[in-house]
Amino acid sequence: MDKEFIVALQTPPLPYYWESGRSTFRAGDRHPNRRNFGLFDVLLVVDGELHIGENGTEWTLATGDALVLLPEGEHYSFRPCEQETTFYWVHFEHVDWHQGPLIEESEAAIPLSPFDKPKSIRIPKKTTLLNPQLAFDMMHQLVLLPVGESFWEKQQLLFRFLAILENGTSDMAKTPASRLAESVALFLQQNYQEEITNETLSSALHFHPSYIVRCMKMKYGVTPVQYLHQFRIERAKQLLVSTEWSIDRIATEIGFQYSPYFSTCFKRNVGISPLLFRKKYLN
Repeated sequence: MDKEFIVALQTPPLPYYWESGRSTFRAGDRHPNRRNFGLFDVLLVVDGELHIGENGTEWTLATGDALVLLPEGEHYSFRPCEQETTFYWVHFEHVDWHQGPLIEESEAAIPLSPFDKPKSIRIPKKTTLLNPQLAFDMMHQLVLLPVGESFWEKQQLLFRFLAILENGTSDMAKTPASRLAESVALFLQQNYQEEITNETLSSALHFHPSYIVRCMKMKYGVTPVQYLHQFRIERAKQLLVSTEWSIDRIATEIGFQYSPYFSTCFKRNVGISPLLFRKKYLN
């Protein structure tokens, strides 16, 4: 294939697990042909080679290769196995998805907010895992769970498996500027209770403040100070609905020196005061 493709799953809802298994084909065996299967089918090769086509595009999958087959269209074997081939497979359902070319982060649209929801899960169409044993072990756990039971364990293992695939795609698309922005975001999240300036970030991460600001605006659409401010507000929302702390205590906990200023900022961002927000979600 000339281009690398991703399958994007919009959330919510999250993907829904149906079934999984481990299959071994002898030389001469073929993967079954299907049309409009209705479920996503992810193949992960353990040993040998699997020759799979979908809607006119064909792949030869070797050890550590994973391929996502779509619920629509035709899946077929374009060549029988030439050697004994073992692979895992997992079927899952999702209603809001699309397939498209992998976009470099430098070409992607700037988000309206770094904390926007929903999220798009971006899974590579075909990928070679750098550490396939981790995925093998996960799939092994999945197929050992009894049929018709262990619903939550199966869902969690599916999510972890898709996360392994997604992380591979994310690394392919990242630029040095994007990686720096992620480091800045992590630093801000770990130190949000402290007073942080652009100079603080420059000293901690060893980059010029103006370059840090440019990287953050490219990746998240906001400056580091704006990111910190939004993160504090998100943290305040969590504390308002999960604790009985006073507004003053929450303001101090998230890094605001003055409670009235916190309330003003919260209302400007959320549209209602912290007290009304708490009443809205607790009543």
